[in-house]
Amino acid sequence: MAGPLNSMKILDFSTLLPGPYATMLLADMGAEVLRVEAPDRVDLTRVMPPHDAGVSTAHGFLNRGKQSLGLNLKKEGSKEKVLELVKDYDIVIEQFRPGVMDRLGIGYETLKAINPRLIYCAITGYGQTGPYKDRAGHDINYLSLSGVSSHCGREKSGPPPMGIQIADVAGGSHHAVMGILAAVIHRQQTGEGQFVDISMTDAAFALNGMAGAACLAGGQRQKPESSLLNGGSFYDYYQTQDSRWLSVGSLEPQFSARLCDILELAEMKSLALSQKPEDQAKFKAALSEKIQQKKLEQWQSVFSDVDACVEPVLTIDEAAEHPQLKARDMVIGVDRGDGTLQRQIGFPIKFEKTPAATTLIGQPLLGK
Repeated sequence: MAGPLNSMKILDFSTLLPGPYATMLLADMGAEVLRVEAPDRVDLTRVMPPHDAGVSTAHGFLNRGKQSLGLNLKKEGSKEKVLELVKDYDIVIEQFRPGVMDRLGIGYETLKAINPRLIYCAITGYGQTGPYKDRAGHDINYLSLSGVSSHCGREKSGPPPMGIQIADVAGGSHHAVMGILAAVIHRQQTGEGQFVDISMTDAAFALNGMAGAACLAGGQRQKPESSLLNGGSFYDYYQTQDSRWLSVGSLEPQFSARLCDILELAEMKSLALSQKPEDQAKFKAALSEKIQQKKLEQWQSVFSDVDACVEPVLTIDEAAEHPQLKARDMVIGVDRGDGTLQRQIGFPIKFEKTPAATTLIGQPLLGK
């Protein structure tokens, strides 16, 4: 497959979401990925509903552009097969708990002895060290322990269950790709491979970003609806007459002024800029009352040509039909294996010097 990473060969031992999503991104960029799958240990994404043409949609999405090898790592001869493969596949990704690959006889030191240029990436919930390194967990647990959940949601209702897997993907998958690509550059400069240790909890903690800076350096304890970006200001979601939602992000003075003019709240422009909680509460109440007077479609028409940082909250199927995402080929058709195409989310990074990733893994669904 053509692409900027077409010289990379990856041996993928991961299951579920974080590792497979990472190797899907690498495959989308041209890397050759061989997925090692245990015949006796079913990956849950293989059976997770819904299904399309008898295949789980999650499995079809995560494993596009990859090859697969059925191998029971506990059976005689499997270790030798991996040791032979690693001579050629010089990047390994795995998602077992620390020590599992060592017990199977295919841990980092063993593989490194065969191929000193090996880049070995281990994605775990808590990392290779620390008191929680052997502890089980899922996305919701990593977000909780990292402090992310504590300042999300509403004061009265508490942390929300997220609709996407933030620690798994933004934490595990994306940081794994960054770590691997950094290790590739290091190898190009030194000839040495290395071990990349990705903790989804570490990565989620780092995603606290500005809230973390305010807490650690500024001494401000973070909680729901207490800051500029988490509901403590008018930067928020507002319900429309038809029980849909409108996002308002008009923070800068020029945007808040336009917002007030359009909503006929010109007298409240000063409240939009105020840092006082009582002023923000008064302004939010006025916004809420105004926005409830029209349906979402009407508000879309009102703000369609206005640069005020106001947008509708769309469902996934509505987002897929949005002209901006369609123009960016963010919904593509991937061959099911029988010549028919399955709609999937496309690759989000566009390269000037290589063919668009969407044409490497499928055909853009223009006009759909």
